[in-house]
Amino acid sequence: MQAPLAERLRPRTLDDYIGQEHLVGPDSVLRRMIDTRRVSSFILWGPPGVGKTTLARIIANTTDCPFYTLSAVSSGVKEVREVLEKCKADARSMFSTGRPILFIDEIHRFSKSQQDSLLGAVENGTVTLIGATTENPSFEVIRPLLSRAQVYTLRPLEEPQLQRLLDRALTVDKVLAGREVRVESTTALFRYSGGDARKLLNILDLLEQSTPLDEPIVINDEVVTARLQENPAAYDKNGEIHYDIISAFIKSIRGSDPDAAIYWLARMIEGGEDPEFIARRLAIVAAEDIGLANPNALLLANATFDILHKIGWPEGRIPLAECTIYMATSPKSNSAYVAIGAAQERVRATGNLPVPLHLRNAPTKLMKELGYHEGYKYAHDYPGNFVRQQYLPDGLEGSRFWTPGANPQEERAWALQEARWGNREK
Repeated sequence: MQAPLAERLRPRTLDDYIGQEHLVGPDSVLRRMIDTRRVSSFILWGPPGVGKTTLARIIANTTDCPFYTLSAVSSGVKEVREVLEKCKADARSMFSTGRPILFIDEIHRFSKSQQDSLLGAVENGTVTLIGATTENPSFEVIRPLLSRAQVYTLRPLEEPQLQRLLDRALTVDKVLAGREVRVESTTALFRYSGGDARKLLNILDLLEQSTPLDEPIVINDEVVTARLQENPAAYDKNGEIHYDIISAFIKSIRGSDPDAAIYWLARMIEGGEDPEFIARRLAIVAAEDIGLANPNALLLANATFDILHKIGWPEGRIPLAECTIYMATSPKSNSAYVAIGAAQERVRATGNLPVPLHLRNAPTKLMKELGYHEGYKYAHDYPGNFVRQQYLPDGLEGSRFWTPGANPQEERAWALQEARWGNREK
């Protein structure tokens, strides 16, 4: 039986690996780890199909380390302990070529007790842990494990990278290279792929398998759209529900359409979506899209997440619905989202500017002699609990990162800031 194209084309070396240049490009962090053969534990966080599993296998192959893998879906504490015993044996072996690598796919699905069982082996260096997750590790991975492993974010593939993947598939894969292929347009192919390499290769698989051997494989927008409408499950089991519908859900809340938002919520519930996944997205929307226009939205989102744990399912759908409608009908502002983005951009441009001396702590005599804390004005000692002084580093005085949204909450806050500070730079 012929293996799927995604498996046939799985990269074996970094030279064949497409995307994630920020992690594996020249002088990048993972490239340096591999080159020095000193790999520390880390977690790869990113959407499906961006190369998390492939990257872990390449690292193991390149460093010639024993490689073990567990799936959080099918492995319990017993399986974890059995694998760790094998890793210990490998580590003690005189024939060992390096510290064993334990790769755990979907590590976010591991329970707390399963994650706890990994701590000792990671702490004492018995194994190098590489985890892969599509969910934010801050929510799903226990803090002690996070403190022992770096988190690296993988990004969806962009169009030039998808084009490279398409070119590689048509030239390297023996099946496709043996067929006549006509590439007329790729807009639909790349759009349906959504930055997911596996999804793109599965679509190519579908096109090849649904085209008679005596006919050319035609890749254009019309053909791709038609084939996927006829056979949507052939390239994506859950991706459409999991990603396209959550996107529609978020955009409907952002667009203040409660009816559309509650419809997409119902689609996710009926599709068996993880309720906590929905609750986390509501928390993100509350911070990113409602923000300072209605700070209570973030409190309600957090309460919704908490109450899901307390009342369970299916009753949990009711607070999800309440939170969804509240957010969709709430005033909107992304000023905090824009402000942190602008501030990060300035930090990247200016580097690690020193903290002004008067803002520094002075717990020692030497620090006091060096002028630390000298001249600092304690705001509560002044009328209105405010006094003007410099809080930004030298060279950034007067810079402005936050611009208020057009809503009563932020307009009141801005009026107070103008009264305190006057006009600042944009």
